[in-house]
Amino acid sequence: MTAPKPFASTEQPRILVTGGNGFLGREVLATLQRRGYTRVFAPRSTEYDLTQQDRISACLDTVQPDVIVHLAAVVGGIGANRAHPGSFFYQNLVMGAQLMEQARLRAVQKFVAIGTICAYPKFTPVPFKEDDLWLGYPEETNAPYGLAKKMLLVQAQAYRAEYGFQAVYLLPVNLYGPGDNFHPDSSHVIPALIKKCVDAVATGAPEIAVWGTGTATREFLYVRDAAEGIVAAMERYDDPDPVNLGSSVEISIKDLVTLIAELTGFTGTLRFDPSQPDGQPRRKLDTSRAQERFGWHSTTDFRSGLEHTIAWYRAHRSDGATAPAATPDRAAVSV
Repeated sequence: MTAPKPFASTEQPRILVTGGNGFLGREVLATLQRRGYTRVFAPRSTEYDLTQQDRISACLDTVQPDVIVHLAAVVGGIGANRAHPGSFFYQNLVMGAQLMEQARLRAVQKFVAIGTICAYPKFTPVPFKEDDLWLGYPEETNAPYGLAKKMLLVQAQAYRAEYGFQAVYLLPVNLYGPGDNFHPDSSHVIPALIKKCVDAVATGAPEIAVWGTGTATREFLYVRDAAEGIVAAMERYDDPDPVNLGSSVEISIKDLVTLIAELTGFTGTLRFDPSQPDGQPRRKLDTSRAQERFGWHSTTDFRSGLEHTIAWYRAHRSDGATAPAATPDRAAVSV
């Protein structure tokens, strides 16, 4: 393992966070603030469309970052991935490739690229180890998105080998927490299930529908833990190897929805719909590399994290606690 290059001791680095207005981005900004960073910039996608090279150049020329934390992405659950595979692939690929290239041309000191658990092969041995990323093709419903984000790893390693560009690549597992996207068209499984259960309690609905058979398993990481891991890697990691960020806790969708029903007070019927896809059969990460390389591990208990998330949704439900649905023309939807 190579020693990380320290930031200048006499002056704080200028840090550009793309996707800083998104679910994960807001937590990363809060974590940077807690750690005393004051020169942090997070322009909105309406200011700088990262699919357009001239807007990327304008952004970098304005901010002049020493460090880039690239979180911006077009994201969504299984439904959104199935509806927009082409736009998800193109927009995520072009954002990452152009941003890293322009960062290299400007000699940015460090680039922290955020990948996705969807990059792993559909039948990766459990627990997922970073060295298994190339064992096969990703699960079909989210393969275009996963492969587009996976190219960030290829680019980071290639640029390091040819140009000595200091780029690292992180693979966070499914995130959840307060401030998540609860929009029914684009939300991931935890906010979707929380919304269904809380809304059913409020309306007295006798049942809720759950996609799939319930047998698929997932691992979830509390968003604040993920942000802490990203900042830790920014500060202390400088190897070409990809790094998993997860909780190492695996739960089936059936057990997950049962737990969410319990925590929300929903006592009706849970109706699974096997005509809808389960997605990848199992997800559970080996997170030992993060602990070994830069001393990070998750700290939030899953039940407590769900309670905080449910409380946030209930408090903001009347305010329309959703994010806009993912659509092909939203070029830089924040993570």
